[in-house]
Order: sequence, then structure tokens, then C-alpha cells
Amino acid sequence: MKLGLGRLRDVLKTGSGTTSSEGEKEQAEGQSKIEPEEARKTKIEGTKPETPKGNEEIIMELKKTGLEPKKEPSLPADRTGAKKTGLIFFPAFDWAISPTHPEREERLLYTRDQIFEEGLMDLPEIAEYKPRLAEYRDIARVHFCVPDIKAQATTPHLIAAGSCLVLGDALMKAEVKNAFALIRPPGHHAMTVAHGNRGFCNINNEAILVEYLRKKYGIRRIAIVDTDVHHGDGTQEIFYNDPDVLFISFHQDGRTLYPGSGFINELGGPKALGRTINIPLPPGTPDEGILYVLDSLVLPILKDFKPELVLNSAGQDNHYTDPLANMRFSAQGYAKLNEKLAPDMAVLEGGYAIQSALPYVNTGIILAMAGLDYSCVKEPDFKPGMFVQAARDRKTLEEVIAAQLENWKNRDRLVEAEVAKHGDFYRRKKQIFYDTDMIQEFQEETIRMCPDCQGYKTIDSHAHRGVDDTRIFGVSVPIYACEKCQAEAREEYRKRLIHPGYEHVYLQDKKQDEYRAYNTRTKKETVY
Repeated sequence: MKLGLGRLRDVLKTGSGTTSSEGEKEQAEGQSKIEPEEARKTKIEGTKPETPKGNEEIIMELKKTGLEPKKEPSLPADRTGAKKTGLIFFPAFDWAISPTHPEREERLLYTRDQIFEEGLMDLPEIAEYKPRLAEYRDIARVHFCVPDIKAQATTPHLIAAGSCLVLGDALMKAEVKNAFALIRPPGHHAMTVAHGNRGFCNINNEAILVEYLRKKYGIRRIAIVDTDVHHGDGTQEIFYNDPDVLFISFHQDGRTLYPGSGFINELGGPKALGRTINIPLPPGTPDEGILYVLDSLVLPILKDFKPELVLNSAGQDNHYTDPLANMRFSAQGYAKLNEKLAPDMAVLEGGYAIQSALPYVNTGIILAMAGLDYSCVKEPDFKPGMFVQAARDRKTLEEVIAAQLENWKNRDRLVEAEVAKHGDFYRRKKQIFYDTDMIQEFQEETIRMCPDCQGYKTIDSHAHRGVDDTRIFGVSVPIYACEKCQAEAREEYRKRLIHPGYEHVYLQDKKQDEYRAYNTRTKKETVY
């Protein structure tokens, strides 16, 4: 049965998220407790943190001021006894780049038919969850959306991100042992600054999930393994300077495929060197090659890193029938990869062989996550041994593995040597192309080289959209920042409010869980 707009509204009513009232409401006039010099703000409505019963006076005060209580992180529950695999299925019927674009609703419709026909949703090992909207604050925790979140994150985007948060909560509460978000639109090409759509992505679902789990449950060390055929450049960029997030991406060599990045010398920022591991694969790599990389490189590094949580950006465009890439992975290979990797949560990314790959690959992954037999899941035209790893490609993989194992082993020494090269700040310039919206962006990223924490980040971004150019400035405070960096960062934000060169100025204070966006033309500040 097609989940149309009427049904979609019913689903959302039962979920834990709430929609905003036109996205904004005016906050009561007065001064903020944090920024006494600021006089006028706009508050984005969303789901308020739960308040203990009996605190009617507190509730009234919250309504008057628009302020929300700061909650201590909840502790994740012990999942030792959890037996079920959590699933959310969200095809986003009302969103597509164009009716015939590869990233459209049909990507999940054949999967839906397959898993329902096979009776997967009726298995006792499977628990189906309903989606909800992510809040604007969840998006602001990760992105500087230009000009604002509403412009970049449509309702389907908020539901896709919110679905990840629903499963994240289920995981942390030990309702499930693991989870798989079968959702679209995808997100792993979306970077910190979002001027538009690039690589079919506007906002980054995994990054939003990571920051949500950190804030709500105190999770710190997280590994993200991206198995999409395209390099997960957005996720890499967001966590490039974060030593607590290990990002591993294996993908078709960037010299042969979009986005043209993901090389082994991309190792992370000065204080996070070695925490980004890229594995460019030769075109035509089959199951054998990818599983060899998993066993020889990915799993040993994960064992050494000891993450509290492993997330899988489960792109399925490595499949041998995918129209946008040149790899030779099968449904059986994907299921074996998932079984070996054993991620706590998988989130669907790419995969555009709508009939010939996605139904089989998704079924295999679901069965593998549930601990069930997946040996009978095969494409109609697949024959064992039809793809063999070329000898020269095997040698290439061996060289990549050896180099990255060496980088991982020497990561602390690399960090020490790199930090010594810089003074108080580290700067790098980047050019970013939005292939979907045809935007050319120029960035200068600055990292405070703080001796006590990973340091705050600023981004000066200038986007060219034909005759319409936009320049913004964003300040980001990491969740584990020291007090000095937090104060410096907030001062950087205040100084830019009167700068004539920027249309929008953003503050992303993850430690305070406070997010601000200032429009220099309207002199209006939005507080998320």
C-alpha cells in the first residue's frame, strides 16, 4: 500500500516529533541570560524537552521566555539482552530532484514490495518503527544552512533525519540490538555549510544522528564506515577535525567517479590525523576485494579504536548493476559485509539499480542484521564466480592497506608533528562544487589550535550562483570545547554581526546546545 500524503500525516501525528509553526515565532522582548547585549531574537519552535510532572510554574516560565532547560545526558542502556533489529521505511513520496532523476521514490518501492512479500516485517526478530520529524535544532547542531534551515531541509529531509533519531533512541534504550534506516533523501555529501543540493544531498543524516546521540546520551567515540561507491566527502568534512570520530570510507577511486576525492592522503585535520581512513578501490572491484579490505584494514582499525558505536553509511551503488558506478559487488557480498562489520546502525545512502539490486541487497542486509540465514538471497542473473579480482587490482589494494595501516599505527606521532607546524590557528582553503544546483563555493576554514581541547572552527564561505552571490560566516564550538574556546568563539560571532561583507552569520555552540543565525540585512537573529 502506497504511503501517500494523507497516510504520511497520520504517521507523523503518532511520531515524537512536532512541526514548527511556520518555522519561527518571535521570542519575548528582553535580554538573553547568555548574551545580555542582544535585544531581539526569533525562536524556532520544536519539541520541548520533557519537564517533570508537577512543575506547572516552570512550564509557564518556559512559555513566557522561550528558554529550554539544559538536561544532563541520559546513559545508554545495556543492549546485551536485546534481540530485535529495528527498521524504519521512509520512501519520501513527495520529494524528488526531478520525476526521472535516479534518486527518486522508486528506489525504495521495489524494496518495500520485496520485504513485505518475503514476510520480513512479520518476523519476531524485526521491530518496525514510525518516523518523526527532526527538529530544526537537530539540523543546526551540524549545518550552517543558507539562508536558513527551511530553505535547505524540506519536510521529507526532516523526516529522513528524524527517522535516524527514532532508531538512535531505540538503540540507546536497548529496545533493539541494532537498526537499519531505509530512508531517502540521502545525506553523506552534505557538508557543514549547506548552500544547496550536492550529490543528491541537502543535509547529512548520519552527522545529525552522531551529534544527537552525543548530546542526549553522552556517547563520545563513534566510528562511521561509509560503504557507498561514492566518497562520503560531506561526512568526512564535518568530522575532519574531530579525533573522537573515526571516519572510514571505501569507494570507487575518486579519479574515476564523483566527487573526485577520498584519497589516502586525506587523513584528517592537525589534531585528528589518522582518524580519517580513505580506501579508493579500482573500478571493477568485486566481493572478494571489498571483503579483503574489510578483513585486513577496516576491522583491525575498528578493534583498535574501540568505538562506543559503529554506524554504517550503507550505500548500495557498489552493486554490479548500478548505472552510476563501475563496481562488481553482489547482494551476498553486501550481506557478508554487514555480518562481519556488525554495525549498531545502518543508514541507507546511494544505490540506483532500482529493480536489479536494491530489493535483494536490502533484504540481505536486513537478514544479516537480524542474525538470520541470507544464503538464498541472490539476484536472478547472479552466478557465483562471475566476477574475479584482477591480480593488478589486488596488488593495488595491498598497497593501500599497507599505507593506511601504517598511518593508523603512527597517528599520534603524525598529530604531534603536524600540531608543531602551526601557531594559534590552522587554516585551509577549499573549493566545493554543488553539482545538482550548479553552485561554486569558496571556503576558508580556520581551526583554533587550543592546547586544552580540539578548538573551535570558523568558516568564511562565498558561494557563486550565477549573478547571485552569497557570503556567510559560521562559528562552530565542539561539544567538548574548553571554556576559553567557547568564550572566544562566541566573541568571534559577535564581532561578525556588524561586518558589512556577510549576508548571514551563524553560531553553532554544541557545548551549550545553542544555535543562532543572524541576517545582516533584516537585523534579525534566529535562535534554535
